[in-house]
Amino acid sequence: MPVHLREVIGFLDATLEIGKFRDYAPNGLQVEGAMEVDRIVTGVSASAELISRAVELHADLVVVHHGLIWGRGIPLVTGATARRLKLLLGNDVSLAAYHLPLDKHARLGNNVGLADAIGLALAGRDAFGDIRGSALGLSGAWAEPLSRADAIGRIAGGVCGGAAPQFIFPYGPDVVRKVGLCSGGASDQLEAAAAAGCDLFLTGELAERAGDLAKELQITLVAAGHYATEVFGAQRLADELCVRFPGISAQFVSVPNPP
Repeated sequence: MPVHLREVIGFLDATLEIGKFRDYAPNGLQVEGAMEVDRIVTGVSASAELISRAVELHADLVVVHHGLIWGRGIPLVTGATARRLKLLLGNDVSLAAYHLPLDKHARLGNNVGLADAIGLALAGRDAFGDIRGSALGLSGAWAEPLSRADAIGRIAGGVCGGAAPQFIFPYGPDVVRKVGLCSGGASDQLEAAAAAGCDLFLTGELAERAGDLAKELQITLVAAGHYATEVFGAQRLADELCVRFPGISAQFVSVPNPP
């Protein structure tokens, strides 16, 4: 049974507590389509491919981590932006986006999902760092300390599908007792992770300066891919929406973007 668009968006806005964040982008509804929602697709980024897949699946709403509107808004409706908007508006599909709120959420967020994926113990997890006023990083430990090689193996298995992470700067201790992580492009949280006593810091993609900084701080730095570290929130949102609105369908659609 369809649900009104505003009811779904209201639930997401409240659950993810969007009012607590000073973000780089507007959180919530970005493009308005049909008022009745029967099918929802969740994904990482509002690419033309994801939107096209959503249209093929007859979705009424797409919910993503990376939306179409950033900063002060869309300066020109041309090129890729125009194509994406045409796909949405031409098919009466709405788009909602949740950026920092979906990284931070204690149950549904990317960072807790990333910590779960590499098997960090639930006890002893702590927030650290600061991104626009929010402590977005998450630190924790395994049940027993691991060698650096075994720690990187855990990341490869839990995040990279068994492949080696994209970048590894192995400057930290041979034994990893504490891990810091922050999904996406969060290498600027490296100093905060070191200050929190982490032996290894895991993120998605790196700024150019990050390798030198890891060496100076004597911390191991691992970049597992921006997309790969941010699938967890969208996956969990799909499950959450199915529970909250049992009359509709919601599914995560994977459109990998390796960097």
